[in-house]
Amino acid sequence: MPRNVFYAQSGGVTAVINASAAGVIETARANRARIGRVYAGHDGILGALAEDLIDTSGERASAIVGLTHTPGGAFGSARYKLKGLAEHRAHYERLIDVFRAHDIGYFLYNGGNDSADTCLKVAQLARELGYPLTCVHIPKTIDNDLAGTDCCPGFGSVAKYVATSMREAAFDVASMARTSTSVFVLEVMGRHAGWITAAVGLAEDEEHPIPLLLLLPEVRFDEPRFLAAVARLVKMHGYCCIGVSEGLRGADGGFLSESGLHDSFGHAQLGGAGELIAKLTRDRLGLKYHCALADYLQRSARHIASRTDLEQAYAVGRAGVLAALAGQNAVMVSIVRTADQPYRWTLSHTPLARVAGRERMVPRSFIRRDGFGITARARTYLQPLIEGEAPPPFRRGLPRFTRLANRRVPRKLAAYSL
Repeated sequence: MPRNVFYAQSGGVTAVINASAAGVIETARANRARIGRVYAGHDGILGALAEDLIDTSGERASAIVGLTHTPGGAFGSARYKLKGLAEHRAHYERLIDVFRAHDIGYFLYNGGNDSADTCLKVAQLARELGYPLTCVHIPKTIDNDLAGTDCCPGFGSVAKYVATSMREAAFDVASMARTSTSVFVLEVMGRHAGWITAAVGLAEDEEHPIPLLLLLPEVRFDEPRFLAAVARLVKMHGYCCIGVSEGLRGADGGFLSESGLHDSFGHAQLGGAGELIAKLTRDRLGLKYHCALADYLQRSARHIASRTDLEQAYAVGRAGVLAALAGQNAVMVSIVRTADQPYRWTLSHTPLARVAGRERMVPRSFIRRDGFGITARARTYLQPLIEGEAPPPFRRGLPRFTRLANRRVPRKLAAYSL
């Protein structure tokens, strides 16, 4: 008998995560002989814990297609980390209870590192309890730091946005540097891994030379060397542009911008690294500056999404369903690069035990010897991920996005308190 799918979005959303949702729903509908309904969690995993499920079966086919050009999370996401089985066993057992009540045989979790860990633990508990459940992790993270995959859906579009923004800003600063701003700083996301900061480096090439410095978390910040580099570029070109990771670390290994607060995952709250760096150039070198914070704009900019990223996001959603139907349990759908020029890729599966709890940093071979830029090898890796345009439909000068009806499934169990 066909069994139902539970799909949830986790953590920070991206410009293309809804394309993965579309891949899941459309592929499930094409396999009605083996799949009943696709239920989505309202606000991610919280939807399963609260038995707050969304029935996607009533959505029109055109609405599901519309998800491919809509940013954000169509069903809501959440930053909620389930801890170990021993500590949060009641929560995990609640998930199984909800799945059992709604005949869910497939759990597809669309997220980053923490959701990979949760997906693995749910698979382990289901096996322990004898409940037939196939768990597949669908990768998503703008940080591009998941192990076991060449790249992460969501990253390519962010990379395209920050590189474009820096190139455009550089032309602006260059035209005003003589009498106004001579230092422009762009702070981008990236707590531990500097993939997004590295992508800022794509703004500069032979056709578009830019006096650009990158500050990645993989390279400890050295104030004297940094100030000397800024002074040198401003003297040579009249201005300097700087890409800064929010996770920039000092010589002691601590975050330069740690506020002392923590999010629901237990991660340190960061912010202000760009402003710290900008004020340093003013206070030590006497330079006028402007500082921009890419923040949510970098991950929601669907209007400039990478077509490569969009295609990969849809493909991993589709592959997640097919992997589940094939009985591939406790795995993540992974992207495998088979060629650089021309760029080619395919899909495979990686056991979640090799993904959960691991982070993939920018390799040293991708970072310029002086620590302030990227190498040719990094460009070879990054360039294909930002290529191709896939703009959403526009009406009256603005993009048109899709909102689903998100009809709720009647509850069958007693209320549950988190």
